[in-house]
Order: sequence, then structure tokens, then C-alpha cells
Amino acid sequence: MGGDPSIAMRNIFWYSMRIGVLTGVLAAVGAVSVHAADDELQQKFQGFNLQGYADNGDKAWDVKGDTADVKGSEIEITNVVANSYGEQKVNVTAEKGVIDQASGNMQLNKDVVITSEQGAQILTDSLQWSRNDDLVTTEDNVTITDDNFSVRGKGMEARPGLKNAKIHEDVTVMVDTEPEKELNKILTITSDGPMVMDQAKGFAMFQDNVVAVQEDQTLKADKMEIFFDLENNKIKELVCSGHVMVEKGENRTYAEKAVYNAVNQKITLSGRPKLIMLTEGKDAITSLGN
Repeated sequence: MGGDPSIAMRNIFWYSMRIGVLTGVLAAVGAVSVHAADDELQQKFQGFNLQGYADNGDKAWDVKGDTADVKGSEIEITNVVANSYGEQKVNVTAEKGVIDQASGNMQLNKDVVITSEQGAQILTDSLQWSRNDDLVTTEDNVTITDDNFSVRGKGMEARPGLKNAKIHEDVTVMVDTEPEKELNKILTITSDGPMVMDQAKGFAMFQDNVVAVQEDQTLKADKMEIFFDLENNKIKELVCSGHVMVEKGENRTYAEKAVYNAVNQKITLSGRPKLIMLTEGKDAITSLGN
């Protein structure tokens, strides 16, 4: 595949960190205690506004809403707008939010949008955060967008404390591998199964019917694993396993495993490798003398 796919995967890892900032906002909000009066089971506030500050006095986060409806231990907020400040600035909006004061958990519903200071976004229709489990989840479709790439899939879970995230199924990643050039080169990776990201270990994996396409080149495998050199922020090794097929034009290569070493730019095929070459036409492989 042409271009540098490490750019795409670095961006995907970046999003697991944005989710971590989001949970910092949710954690602060979940710790807020707002109780109804003893003679009332419910109170409703207009113009809900909460703010939190860092130890140095700088604003760390704020959460606003048109209304806040207190029902026992739960606070229901409409038209949620939350911001996290400091080194990593993130804005979160949703039509509805529910905070459970007892557990500290929070749920956002309808048109949930997470936007970074740089303009990158995560869009979904619901998002749940479990404080004790350090877990952010959704069962809905998820779209992640940035200037030169997008990720779509169904279902997501992330553990920001461990710096890992997973999109469950129907994953599609589209990347412009050469954004500085006028002629875009789009790399598209799809998989029926999950995409797993572990930033702490420098690892990403696609599973189940993985297909990577760029121009006239196609790579297929049951599983694709990507290992990163965290110090230099580059891909170190790419391992494809299970029914591997590499196709360029009419030429095809088959194997059970393909290992690409990004340092020396060599690929090693194992498990009964087979090469099928076209000997005539524009994609033909000819002898050196021709």
C-alpha cells in the first residue's frame, strides 16, 4: 500500500485520548451533589450551570443545560453543553443527559457530538460512562472524523485509564495517505469484526474479513495487527494472518501469514505462499530483458 498508514493509526490513537478527556468532565459532573428539598421529591432548575476549577484556580471544566430536573438521585439535563479546558480542550454536546449521583455514572442521548479544539469530531446517538469501571460505551453507530481520515463502525467501548478503545463491528477506516498532494490517495480499511486499539502497548488490530484497498492494490486477511514504535511514533510491523491475499491488478499472492517490516520495508510470506501472475496485458510481469 502506498503512503504512510502510521498517520492514520496515530490519529485513531489520538481519539482514545480525547475520550479520556471526556471522562474527566463526566467524572467531575458525576461527583456533583444536588438534592431536592426534604418536602419535595422533585425539583426543576432553569439555566443549569456547573463549573469546576483546578488546584491553581484555572477553570478545568463546565457543564451547562437549559433545564435540570432532579428526581431522587438522578439529574436529567436538557441541551447539554460541556467543556474541558487546560492542555486538552474538548467540547461535548447532546440533547439530553442523565447524571446518577449515587453511582456517579452519566448517560448522554440524542445527537452526541464530541469536538476537539482542532476540529476533529466523534458523533454518536448515545454515550454511557461508568465511573467505577472507567468505561465509556455506546451500542449505536459511531463516526470519527478529522481533516484527512474518518472511522465508522457500530458499538464502541473505551477505558481511558488504560488508554485502549474498541469499535465492535462493521468498521470502515478511510485515510488520505498523501494529503499534501493535489491528487488524493485514499486508503480504505474495512472489517466485519472489531477494531481494537491499545495506546499504552502501541498496538491496533482489525478482525474478521479485513480488506485494505488503495488504488489498484487490495489486501485481504482474517486479521490485521499493527505494532508501533512508540518512541518514534511510527509503524514498526504489520502482521496479516488467515487467508491472506494481496492483489495488484490481475496479479495475486496468497499465504496464511504476511509480515511487513516497516524498518527495512520487506514483506515475508509464510504458510504455503502462492503467486499468480498475469503474463500479458498492462499488469503483466515480464522478464528483465523485455
